[in-house]
This record gives sequence, C-alpha cells and structure tokens, in this order.
Amino acid sequence: MASSALPPLLPKVDAILVLDGDGNRLAGKYYGDFMKTPSAAASATEGADAADNAAAAQSVEQLRNSFERQLQSKIGGIAAKPDAAEVVTVLGKTALFCGGSPAGQGGGGDVRVVHVGPAGESELVLAHLAEGMYEALSHLMGGTTDRAMVLDNLELVFLLIDEHCDGGIILETDGQKLAGSVLLRDEQEPTMGHGMEGQGGGMPGQAPPMQSSGGMGGLGMGMGGGDMTIGQALMQARNQIMANLNQT
Repeated sequence: MASSALPPLLPKVDAILVLDGDGNRLAGKYYGDFMKTPSAAASATEGADAADNAAAAQSVEQLRNSFERQLQSKIGGIAAKPDAAEVVTVLGKTALFCGGSPAGQGGGGDVRVVHVGPAGESELVLAHLAEGMYEALSHLMGGTTDRAMVLDNLELVFLLIDEHCDGGIILETDGQKLAGSVLLRDEQEPTMGHGMEGQGGGMPGQAPPMQSSGGMGGLGMGMGGGDMTIGQALMQARNQIMANLNQT
C-alpha cells in the first residue's frame, strides 16, 4: 500500500518566485498554506513586531506583496552567481536566490529566481534548486535573463515552474533537462496563455508578440521581416535549443 507520507529526502519548497530588479513578481507560485490565508501569515510572522503582525488582516495578494517587499529589502543590490546562490532569511523563512544586478548597475541579467523553503529545509538543497532553475531559465531565454526577455516569454517561465515543482514537491533540478522538458511540453500545448492565471504571476494574460528584430535574446535565429508572433518565435527557439542540447 502506498504511503501518503513524503519520502524523507524529497525536497520541498513553500514558494518559487521570479522577480525583476525592483522586486516585482514576474511569475511564481506559492504552495501549501504559506501566505495563503491570514492565519498562515500570522503564523509566519510570529515573533515579528506589531507592524508585521498587522499583515494578517490583509488579503492574500497583499500578504504576498508584503512578503516580496521584505524579501526585496534583503536581496536588492545583491548579484548572485548562477552557480552560487545567496541566502537570506525573511519572516523566519529561508530564501535562496540566483541572478540580479549589483546596486546601482542596471542592464541585463537583473531577474532573480528565488526559492523559499520550509522550516528545517537544508540551505544547500535550496541552493541546488535555485541554481538548477536559473540555469534552465537562462537556456530558455537564450542566455539573456533580463526583465524584458522574461516578460516576452512568460509562457515558458510558467511551464518551467510546473516542470520544476508540483505542489511544492521538486520534480527535476537539472537545468538542461528542465529546459528540454519545457520545450517538449510547449510543443504539445500549442494554446497560448496556459497556466497564466491563478499562479501568482504579476503579468496575467498572453505574452505580447515578439518583434522580429529582437529575436530571442542572442539565439541568432535569423527571423525575416515583419512582426513574428510568440508562438512562431518559440518554435524556432525550441528547434535551436534542442539541437544545442543534443550536441552536449
């Protein structure tokens, strides 16, 4: 008989967030009761000052926005290497992240991938998870993980989160495998806008059309004149990335 208990070594997270350089949520999901109900938020803020505890009376989205602002106050101005995640503690939760730009420096690479872990989860495990997802995101974005590129390809970002984690349980951590799975799944789900609602993303709806001159962030696909839809651009990107993965 299958047991309902989780295997002891199965990694678990409370939230996965993709934030821009200003801490705005571009995509993400919260799992379980974390920042889902006022009672859960009150538990998360136990031991904090009166101002923090007042957040328990806010709506779920306000609670999450408040948490993300406090998270940004800790990680803002810190650039974490793709293979060396940084750690911070917010409201008693451990958060590991990759990406970002140094203070006072804009430009590409400003998006951060953040994993928030439950109490007792190993920092090393969370770091491995953040690094794997950031690697996959970089593959899917053609090596350019800036805000504009992520917003133009939110469909892939939401698919990546789903391939990486289900219900807070981590499914896959290898960056290249994740990127390949996302592209294969996107090919099987041609309808755009899938998974864009109810997942904690900051930009609901379908991603805007891509301009042919912009390409896919350095993938060098040689698009023709005129505008190209996101679906057409993703098809070309998928073919090239899959070819690159097969050569490694």
